[in-house]
Amino acid sequence: MYSMTGYGKGIAERDGRRITVELKSVNHRFLDLFFKLPRSLTFLEDVIRKTLSARLNRGHVEVFLLYENLREDRSTVSVDAGLAARYLAAANELAAMGFDNNFGVAEAIKIPDLLQVVPEEDDQEAVVALTTEALGRALDGLIEMRRTEGEKLIADLTTKVDAVARKLQEVERRAPMVAAEHRTKLAERIAEALGEVKIDETKLASEVAFFVDKSNIDEEITRLRGHIAHYGQILSAPGPVGKKLDFLTQETNREVNTIGSKSNDLILTQAVLDLKNIVEMIREQVQNLE
Repeated sequence: MYSMTGYGKGIAERDGRRITVELKSVNHRFLDLFFKLPRSLTFLEDVIRKTLSARLNRGHVEVFLLYENLREDRSTVSVDAGLAARYLAAANELAAMGFDNNFGVAEAIKIPDLLQVVPEEDDQEAVVALTTEALGRALDGLIEMRRTEGEKLIADLTTKVDAVARKLQEVERRAPMVAAEHRTKLAERIAEALGEVKIDETKLASEVAFFVDKSNIDEEITRLRGHIAHYGQILSAPGPVGKKLDFLTQETNREVNTIGSKSNDLILTQAVLDLKNIVEMIREQVQNLE
């Protein structure tokens, strides 16, 4: 199980060429790749994309590539003969008009774009092979960091799910007490209002039954128990589980909110607030899992 946060760096050097690849990843719903390559090496994007897609499922991944040519410079310099001829013709025309003609090599080499440096054509196959090697090392490092971070996330999520289970037990213990306390308080209010008149036990029972039915959270508790068990199954399963956990967390939050809306008790309300806080922390952590 992997986090989507990680970093990896790989360097490969051979035959006077050195390529350095750096990978940085953060969470994202899908696999989203961002390339920062020299313009002359954009042809490598397809190779890099296929390699990353084969080993990563999700995450925003930034790819940085540095190419260094360590060999002796074998570039050549070419002259734009047409441009030189036009400048020379213009110089001669000025001379015919009476201007001094001092147009020579020293002046010519100052003309913009007259001389152009032509770099040696590189061997694309060699560059691709070197890039693949450096990328593989960077990807290994990235995945290892994502795995380590993923293990930490799983441990933290397990602790938080256990906290949800403990808090749910508090809710379960408190729920039956609420109905009994409501009956007592209701009877006291009726007795205070009626004075010496005898309380209608049937009507009192009906009122209590209505309250119990309206505030009953048995179904929500049962579903939450099921969600907690499901968390355990997913957290121990291999492969990408981030999307499954995200959906399960949404369902868990829905049940907690329903319990909160049915709560007419201060202690239950506080427990629900605690549950919502824990579930929100789970939601934030789940966003980082692949």
